[in-house]
Amino acid sequence: MTIGESILNAVTRAAFRTVCRLDHQELQNIPKEGPGLLLSNHVTNLEGPLYYVFLRPRKMSALGKQELWSHPVTRLYMKTWNIIPIHRGQVDGNAMRECQRVLEEGYFLGIAAEGTRSRDGCLREGQPGATFLATRQDVPVYPVVHWGLRELGTNLKRLRRTPVFVRVGRPFRLRKPDGTSITSGDRRRMTVEMMYQLALLLPADLRGTYADLSALTTHYLQFLDE
Repeated sequence: MTIGESILNAVTRAAFRTVCRLDHQELQNIPKEGPGLLLSNHVTNLEGPLYYVFLRPRKMSALGKQELWSHPVTRLYMKTWNIIPIHRGQVDGNAMRECQRVLEEGYFLGIAAEGTRSRDGCLREGQPGATFLATRQDVPVYPVVHWGLRELGTNLKRLRRTPVFVRVGRPFRLRKPDGTSITSGDRRRMTVEMMYQLALLLPADLRGTYADLSALTTHYLQFLDE
C-alpha cells in the first residue's frame, strides 16, 4: 500500500465515522485472502468506498462506470484503488479480462449485482456479469448488502449522523450442471439464486424484485460452510 493510498483511506474512513453511525462488523466475516467476488446491491456511489476502506488491507478491486474517470476527484479514487472501468450498456471484453486477471492474482472483486444503481433503494433485477465471472473463474461469492446511505444527504442538512448497516451472507460457489455445459438458462437461474441471497440480508421493504422469499431456491449454490 502506497503512502498516498494510506492517506486517502484514512481520510475516507474518518469521514464515514464522522457522518455515519456504522454497523459494519460483519465485513470481518470476509477472509483476509482472496480471491472472491463481493456481490453487492447498488444504491449509491458511496458503497464502494465504504467497503474498500473497511476491508483493507485485503487485496481489493471493483468495477466502476467509465464516467467516474471524467471528474478529477473520483478519478483520483479510481486510480488509487485499482478500480476497473467498464462501459455500461455493452459487452466490455476489456473489463471482463481485467476482472479475470485480478481474480487470478488473488484479489476480491466488488461487483454490483444489478449492474446499475437502484433509484429507490430496492433490489432490481440481477444482471449476469457476476454469474459469468463466478463460473468462469470458479471463485467463492460473498453476498454483501448495505442500507442507510441514501439518507446521508438529508441527514447532513439536519446535522445528523446517518445509521448505516452492512450485512454479509453465507459464501458459496456456483455449482455447474453435471456432465453438461452451462446454458443461458442455467446462467439466468444462477443469477436469480444469487440475488435471493442478497434479498435474505435486506429488510423486507428493500427486497424489491426478490421480495417473495418463497421463490428462493439453491439448486446451483454450494455453500462453503456445508
